[in-house]
Amino acid sequence: MTNGKSAATAAAVAKVRVEPGDLAVRPGEDPWTREEVEEARSELEGEAARLREEIASAERALARLMRDSGDGAGDDQADTGAKNITREHELALAAAANETLTQTEHALERLDAGAYGRCESCGNAIGKARMQAFPRATLCVECKQKQERRH
Repeated sequence: MTNGKSAATAAAVAKVRVEPGDLAVRPGEDPWTREEVEEARSELEGEAARLREEIASAERALARLMRDSGDGAGDDQADTGAKNITREHELALAAAANETLTQTEHALERLDAGAYGRCESCGNAIGKARMQAFPRATLCVECKQKQERRH
């Protein structure tokens, strides 16, 4: 069996074994329902698809900018500066989209593994309402606040 097939098989097995009620919730919260899990999965998959298109669009724009900047003859400093700002802006957008895509894919992996909704720092439940509001969350509110105070 190749690595790709074994990874796909492992992911399929993980999906079968993880039941929505097995996902972490805070005391007093209702367990996750199959519909809620599928809604979270659908939202994350849709976001991942949108981000991939955004990244591809930024890469096309950067390729155009690089191609067009090759002929800078006759450009004054303002033209050159505007091109540089546009290129930097496209690079920043692509980097932000890449980071969000990485977080989104990580959330999908956690969902498949049954770790979705569990804090990666302390291991406590993040809270179903927080996960529904911010499906890429990996830290509970308390750990997130600690992290922000350190930075």
